Amino acid sequence: MPRPTTTLKTIFERREATILAGAANGLFARIIEDLGFEAVYVTGAGLANMFLGAPDIGLTTLTEVANHVSAIADAVAVPLLVDADTGFGNPVNMVRTVKVLERAGAAGLQIEDQVFPKKCGHFDGKEVVPLEEMLAKIKAAVDTRRDSDLQIVARTDARAILGLTAAIDRAGAMIEAGADVTFVEAPTSAEELAQIDRSLSVPQVANIVFGGLTPELGQPRLAELGFGCVLYANAALQAALKASQEVLMALKRDGSLASVADRMASFAVRQQAVAKSKYDELERRYRQ
Repeated sequence: MPRPTTTLKTIFERREATILAGAANGLFARIIEDLGFEAVYVTGAGLANMFLGAPDIGLTTLTEVANHVSAIADAVAVPLLVDADTGFGNPVNMVRTVKVLERAGAAGLQIEDQVFPKKCGHFDGKEVVPLEEMLAKIKAAVDTRRDSDLQIVARTDARAILGLTAAIDRAGAMIEAGADVTFVEAPTSAEELAQIDRSLSVPQVANIVFGGLTPELGQPRLAELGFGCVLYANAALQAALKASQEVLMALKRDGSLASVADRMASFAVRQQAVAKSKYDELERRYRQ
């Protein structure tokens, strides 16, 4: 079997806009794997929302992210592309970030050029660091990885601040610094998406945020454009949030789940989702 890093590299290099659904915990990751997705995106925004109950404004720590990556890597066999934010500091911090997250089970690391603490790429008020600082972080990441196939995905948030041309230029410089994949965040039209992929030599990432700035062209069109992958980072989270609100509202109103039973996963489906049968087999195997 190929290493997860090599599998993720192959996914990017196919340039088929492979969908990477996002997970902030092992349960969502297991659902993603069970449904046949080829890889999981460990979403930083989702982790902040689900673990801290906080917005995506740079509040999570490297240790918190690494603990979640380790748990998710134990839960699934597919590769994990991990949102590593800004690397949690300067190029020296990036060295430790790469060591910790590679050891935790990441097959790829997404790092970005925002000023720390960063914000969601679809929020206002972002700032980017000088290009030289970001290039130093990329070089540090490339030099530190133990597995040469660990994918370094360099993201720029400059589109909203400096304009599309400057963002593409920054991404080009990141490629020269050693990035395997680049990611121009928050383009606002199909034309911009096409220009990004046409202008840059390595595989590209598109990020579709439901309610965000980038139009949803659909996976087939993004594959035609040649994108390496398309992120749906928080589709599962947003679906779960809406369903939870509706079910709990009914429970509070009615004092029972009778009116929303069709919105609930059955007890059996819940156990299937967490692979309970595998643990039952382990109990039988080691029973004394």
